[in-house]
Amino acid sequence: MKKVISTDAAPGAIGPYSQAIDTGTFVYASGQIPIDPATGLIPEGIKAQTAQSLANVKAILAAAGLTMANVVKTTVFLADMGDFAAMNEVYAEAFEAPYPARSAVAVRELPKQVLVEIEVLAAR
Repeated sequence: MKKVISTDAAPGAIGPYSQAIDTGTFVYASGQIPIDPATGLIPEGIKAQTAQSLANVKAILAAAGLTMANVVKTTVFLADMGDFAAMNEVYAEAFEAPYPARSAVAVRELPKQVLVEIEVLAAR
């Protein structure tokens, strides 16, 4: 089973991919950059961008009938590892113990020159 998850409460895909795919057991959400789906704007600063990326993730999970508590793995892409502590401060507010497994990596560049992108894997 492979079902596309799509919601207007998160930015639409800007390429040939889905916001998320539901396999019945897992929901694989594509990386979310900090675009406000209502305005199309990108907030300034790593904390605001992290919060918006996480809000987009939450909206996609909600469309699949899930919450952040279902997340088992995240990958955080940062344009600058110097933003790690500030990102982590906002990220920590989005999850409760037991926290999902996580990777955080610095990349050379992200789409639309944003500072952060977050992808998740959630389990039913």
